Amino acid sequence: MKDTPKPDKRRKYDAAFRAEALRLAEQSRSAQAAARALNIDPKRIYQWQKAAQTPVAAALGAALDSDTAAELRQLRALARRQAQELAILKKAIAIFSQTETP
Repeated sequence: MKDTPKPDKRRKYDAAFRAEALRLAEQSRSAQAAARALNIDPKRIYQWQKAAQTPVAAALGAALDSDTAAELRQLRALARRQAQELAILKKAIAIFSQTETP
């Protein structure tokens, strides 16, 4: 038997096609309709939309104005603080819910 690699059967989409698909989905307000028009799986458009909404993609895509950037920093700091407080409360509940056996 030959040890030749199998060809990759997955279709590859370039950035221009992805951008066009996202634009079409936004215009039609339906990823399903855009997927049908482009003859691709709707899940693929949902994945691209999710990837476009990540902070890294947002930072690479467009620069934020100073007010929005300041608000984003404040919200992230607040989220970190609340996560820390939640972790502390969970530990406190675990400590106080332990029953001591005499």
